[in-house]
Amino acid sequence: MDYKKTLNLPSTDFPMKADLTRREPDTLEKWYSQDLYGLLRKQSSGRKKFILHDGPPYANGNIHIGTALNKILKDIIVRSRQMAGNDAAYVPGWDCHGLPIEHNVDKQLGEKKASMTTVQIRQRCREYAQSFIDVQRSEFKRLGVLGLWDDPYLTMAYAYEADIVRECGKFADNGALFRGKKPVYWCNSCRTALAEAEVEYEDASTPSVFVAFPVEENLSDAVPELSGKKVSIVIWTTTPWTLPANLAIALHPDFPYAAVEASGKVYILAKDLVDSCMKAFGFDEYSIIAQFGAKVLEKRKARHPFYDRDSMVILGSHVTLDAGTGCVHTAPGHGREDHEVGLEYGLETYSPVDDRGCFTEDVGFFAGKFVFKANAEIVEKLKADGTLLKTETLSHSYPHCWRCKKPVIFRATPQWFISMDKTGLRKKALEAIDQVTWIPKWGRERIYGMIENRPDWCVSRQRSWGVPIVAFYCKSCGELINDKNTVEHVALLVEEHGADVWFDKDEAGLLPPGFVCPKCGKADFEKETDILDVWFDSGVSHAAVLERRKNLAWPAQLYLEGSDQHRGWFHSSLLTAVGTRGRAPYEAVLTHGFVVDENGRKMSKSLGNIVAPKEVINKYGAEILRMWVAATDYRDDIRISENILKQLVDAYRRIRNTWRFILGNLGDFNPVADKVSRDDMPEIDRYAMHRLQKLIRRSRAAYEEYEFHAVYHALHNFCAVDLSAFYLDILKDRLYVNAPDSKDRRSAQTVLHYLIEAMVSLMAPVMAFTTEEAWEYLPKMQGRELSVHATQFPEVDNSFLDDELAARWDLLRRVRADVTKALEQARNEKLVGHPLDAAVTLYAQKDLIDKLKPYADELKAVFIVSQADLKEAPAPEGTLAAGTVEGLHIGVGRASGEKCVRCWVYDTSVGNDSNHPGVCSRCCNALSQLAGRTDE
Repeated sequence: MDYKKTLNLPSTDFPMKADLTRREPDTLEKWYSQDLYGLLRKQSSGRKKFILHDGPPYANGNIHIGTALNKILKDIIVRSRQMAGNDAAYVPGWDCHGLPIEHNVDKQLGEKKASMTTVQIRQRCREYAQSFIDVQRSEFKRLGVLGLWDDPYLTMAYAYEADIVRECGKFADNGALFRGKKPVYWCNSCRTALAEAEVEYEDASTPSVFVAFPVEENLSDAVPELSGKKVSIVIWTTTPWTLPANLAIALHPDFPYAAVEASGKVYILAKDLVDSCMKAFGFDEYSIIAQFGAKVLEKRKARHPFYDRDSMVILGSHVTLDAGTGCVHTAPGHGREDHEVGLEYGLETYSPVDDRGCFTEDVGFFAGKFVFKANAEIVEKLKADGTLLKTETLSHSYPHCWRCKKPVIFRATPQWFISMDKTGLRKKALEAIDQVTWIPKWGRERIYGMIENRPDWCVSRQRSWGVPIVAFYCKSCGELINDKNTVEHVALLVEEHGADVWFDKDEAGLLPPGFVCPKCGKADFEKETDILDVWFDSGVSHAAVLERRKNLAWPAQLYLEGSDQHRGWFHSSLLTAVGTRGRAPYEAVLTHGFVVDENGRKMSKSLGNIVAPKEVINKYGAEILRMWVAATDYRDDIRISENILKQLVDAYRRIRNTWRFILGNLGDFNPVADKVSRDDMPEIDRYAMHRLQKLIRRSRAAYEEYEFHAVYHALHNFCAVDLSAFYLDILKDRLYVNAPDSKDRRSAQTVLHYLIEAMVSLMAPVMAFTTEEAWEYLPKMQGRELSVHATQFPEVDNSFLDDELAARWDLLRRVRADVTKALEQARNEKLVGHPLDAAVTLYAQKDLIDKLKPYADELKAVFIVSQADLKEAPAPEGTLAAGTVEGLHIGVGRASGEKCVRCWVYDTSVGNDSNHPGVCSRCCNALSQLAGRTDE
């Protein structure tokens, strides 16, 4: 008789080989053909909403590994909240305006651009953005990201552009929006103002200079010791090119200052910096002839080192003693603090630099020169005039344009600003920050410091591709027109025609019919030419998307982006919401790190360490990328490399093979008819169910806290340690050998069914493709959902939680681990071959033996040996000492009896049944039951 055919060997069509690159597109086709997203919306109607609001990626170029990380994280969260019982709608979006798109279109157009209108150029920008929206949408869907892809939000959609106009108008209406001349970041290459978030800091080398500003005014009334002396105030700067714009020298009101005489001249500088400065200037001999407070010099005049004009001495608390002289060169047109302190003293916001970064004609010596190139000439001029005390090259962090990567300048130009303080926006924003949950917690400190110290928000840009700032100027009297009614009239036009209407129509076509200036009654206007900062565009998405869409809600439960968005989208969203609605548009903000290589280095083409999502997908499948995202604590920088991906592939195989084994052993199981109750289960089955409840509880809590690495590692360890290395290993004998309908086998299958359903459900947000595939191979049940993603997470069944039982079986597992080591040693010494050749004797003290005695009949099954015995210590000489269980010694010998040809267990009952002479009594009983089934 072929006894192998009488075994209940696993059988399933769930493939061993994942073949993800081929199967994943089929799963995607299934999701979209059955409209899974729409199905979930209908199914969850009326549930509590959970809205993760999508921060819009830029519609320019293919997605990169960081974008993939971001979107997969969002998808894991949305899927997990949906399966936790929420209505978790997800509307993806794109940021469509801005300089990068405009630059690329300019390159495409070349000389042709000169003959095109602004509207024609904008149309090309729109087409360019749309092309990459289509590209990126396809790439995001390939990652398994589920959402409303047929109706995403676009900042260039007409309705969205109209809402941008309206939201800007609200700031005009409440008095926060104003036009003024203030220093802003200016890119000379791109010829536009830049936002804080559009500036990157890179190391740069610049000349630093110590310059003497001569004082021709008699200071003896303030400092008698200076009578008859040639006096200069010494400043230090790392931007010599700003010296032509110098109008003042700032001293700290609380620092002591000194007049230092050297080589017949007197130099004024901070007392605490005298020694270091005089040494740097090369003065071996010098003496302090006077000490005084800064206030005695306030509003006194020094002379500019190379222009015939005064430089006023002013006081400012921004002055430090960290470097320099304690006397700060002040150019109100080229620095934020310079501008602010200059306003207090009525100084002009003087900035003699054009939009190319070249000096204007009124600077004389350096007119027409590019500012950075003029540095060397300015140094030479100072040297020739005898006012240069020292120069050196200094390497320091300097702002660069995020787009062209070139150094930027601070330049005062007429711009539109949203005031941080006029309407209390700063104070309200800081208060709102403390009403938000920041994950990780340091996010709160980061954005708080940024809001606390930021200047007014410069929202104007000198570009074509964007949404206009709706404002008109009366040519007759100069009155500014941006009232609520006018803005709404333009918004309605934009809603119908798009923002192009601003550039296509003249002023009369944009203003309400018959509109006249409320101040002078004339009807001759000029429209504003600046557009809005793109950060304002995306920042008002809470209004244009969350408030506008019926299936969404304001505020969102969560915003999620990279850590750079504390000064980007998180920041602009906060200001636009607080400024118009009085609170943050989000309840929580989650921040993820950046992707780096396995050595922690930033991804770059020059290093050759870029990992492209498409390449990973084509080689391994999107599922491996999703596992990579979940496997790491994304709150720090996330490492990726070929080696890391291969490790994840191995982990994936372990999980898949575990699931395949379980599915293979459920082929003849009917969950309704064959299910065994808890009370009828053997202890080991109840122990497995106890461990499963712990996994469910841990996983659900981890999803709630956005700790996906905890979910991944918990499930992977459960598969590898609890199941493959323990429970399933022990279970094989019962599943294969016992009669198909035996209670013990059905109990095992009942547990397997619980296990696979729970694991597939718990891992669905992460392993979106494989869980869907496995779901199709589960035993069929009436009422089962079409997709695992339409189910909800399993609940913890408290009836299976039994800590006392778990403690007993935890001990058995430790004993089993020691027995396994002993068997391995016995095999190495050729005492036994297969573990079933072995008989194991456990020697221990009475307390341990008493704990093991209730399981005496089960130990051989737990250890997977043919016989197991318990004896009180002492153990015979030469017995192996256990490794983890104190006082345990293990003896290993050959099992008695004959080997059963069916189950391979050595048993003394083999040969007792004449019908099956090579079979043990247990197998004879199973064969008898099988025969009974056949007779029926």
